[in-house]
Amino acid sequence: MPLIPYLVVNGAAEAIAFYTEAFGVVEQFRMNDPSNGRIGHAELAIGDARFMLADEYPDFGAVGPDTLGGSPVTLHLATGNVDADAARAAKAGAMILRAPADQSFGERTALLLDPFGHRWMLSQTIEDLSPAEMQARWDAETGA
Repeated sequence: MPLIPYLVVNGAAEAIAFYTEAFGVVEQFRMNDPSNGRIGHAELAIGDARFMLADEYPDFGAVGPDTLGGSPVTLHLATGNVDADAARAAKAGAMILRAPADQSFGERTALLLDPFGHRWMLSQTIEDLSPAEMQARWDAETGA
């Protein structure tokens, strides 16, 4: 049974356009609310991964990170080229919170904030490590 993130944003149509440009999202479908024109539900895909998206509906408790003052959730997106993908997302309007860098756990990562308040970690495997090797490197970095 898959776990599918459901994002709520203020400006779903603009978010879909951003995600398409920044991450190569393919829109599967959308349902527009006939009473107000908002997107009540959309399904999007990045490769084999799916996520859902809707405009804010505060009366149902559905609000985005900007309304809440941020989000503690980070979406992890595996990519083949962190540098190029981070640059493409920044060009589309994302803010780079942490520039692409190699990590001791065998990945190259970058952290982005999209224009709708959601954080994305782009990650590219550069080295296959066991959990024990990752822990040993982390211990060595911190002097533990």
